[in-house]
Amino acid sequence: MKAVLDRILFLTTIVVVSVALSGCENTASSQKGPVDEPVVSASPKSQANSADDKGSGYPKIASAIAAAEIKTLDGSTYTINDKQGKILLLNLWATWCGPCRSEMPALVRMQEKHGERGFEVIGLNTDDEDVQAINNFAAELKLNYPIAYADTKLQSDMLKISKFPGIPQSFLLDREGRLRGVFRGANPADVAKMEQVVEKVVNESPAQ
Repeated sequence: MKAVLDRILFLTTIVVVSVALSGCENTASSQKGPVDEPVVSASPKSQANSADDKGSGYPKIASAIAAAEIKTLDGSTYTINDKQGKILLLNLWATWCGPCRSEMPALVRMQEKHGERGFEVIGLNTDDEDVQAINNFAAELKLNYPIAYADTKLQSDMLKISKFPGIPQSFLLDREGRLRGVFRGANPADVAKMEQVVEKVVNESPAQ
């Protein structure tokens, strides 16, 4: 009997750890897994142009997301369209989310490594939290990228793309506003993949 109870306890522990690494409030099921790179058209023409026309086969981010007003902690607003020409990593997060916290050192590394080349992480807080609490959290984690709010409408539009209701999740946009990657959860292997894809997009020549 003790052996059976020990086995049940072991399996329960494995499940809890797996959920913690995947993301907060993860109730999604996806055949694509936690990391997607948007599929480029496989037509002969697109294959022939892929070397010279980097990113041309990737979809533009939804216009509702590109034009949505994003409110900063000081009350000012901007849109993704205002930042065209930059490579953006839009990261949905919350202060209470353990997996969000665990992936933030990678976001800090990417911002520090690629920031001078036009790369920017934008931390989109998913809760209507106290500004001071967010600032305290950012100071504790030594965040070196801007924090703003994702309102309910913006969150809904982003979740329509990822089909993943949990956080953290991130959306990589290239200099032309094309969606180059969707990253769901904070599994270490998936965070490493996110860093690889970001480096690949940053190293592409700016569009002429």
